[in-house]
Amino acid sequence: MSTAERPTTRDVPLKPTESALLFIDVQNFCVRRNGGEFKDVPGAEIAGKYGHYFDRLKSVAIPNMQRLQTAFRAAGIEVLYTTIENLTKDGRDRGLNYKIVGFNVPRGSWDAKVIDEIAPGDDEIVLPKSSSSVFVSTNIDYLLRNLGVKQLVLAGLVTDECVESAVRDACDLGYLVTLVPDACATYSQERHDNSLRVTEGYCRQVYTNALIEEVGAAC
Repeated sequence: MSTAERPTTRDVPLKPTESALLFIDVQNFCVRRNGGEFKDVPGAEIAGKYGHYFDRLKSVAIPNMQRLQTAFRAAGIEVLYTTIENLTKDGRDRGLNYKIVGFNVPRGSWDAKVIDEIAPGDDEIVLPKSSSSVFVSTNIDYLLRNLGVKQLVLAGLVTDECVESAVRDACDLGYLVTLVPDACATYSQERHDNSLRVTEGYCRQVYTNALIEEVGAAC
């Protein structure tokens, strides 16, 4: 890329032919009450500690993910997915952090599946990962460059962990990153808001309605 072609701001509208939408870890393991992350958590703790998370998933994040998916598909923009998923059944390939926290999602399991509400299409790419950042434990950078992607839109779970890791790494690798705040969720509003503040220097943040309008205007 020549100096003249290099953007001088992150506030660049999406160019459909150079863009992709990535959903991060929107899977049964961490969305469903009976998924692996929550199946052994007492009901009182779900209602208390995780009440905000499940409410936001149902009323805000997942509906906006569905709208984004529909709009990006209609615009012919690549839609990809990551899932927390071992390459093995026993999880021996997992990163040390996932071993420590106990995230063990066997290859091909129900826990590893993207939720039905945003199920991948027949020819859409799903990348299993065994680390917080998809850029660490998958070949996504190679894939995105093969696809001609320069602008990466991120949505998913959870805002201040795997999503934030992807924002930082994608930025450092030279992508123009767009984060969709109302298509993300984490365990409290405070954590969500803190993450948005600390990632402002790595991405632009555009809410679902505005991004859908932007995509429509670009087509």
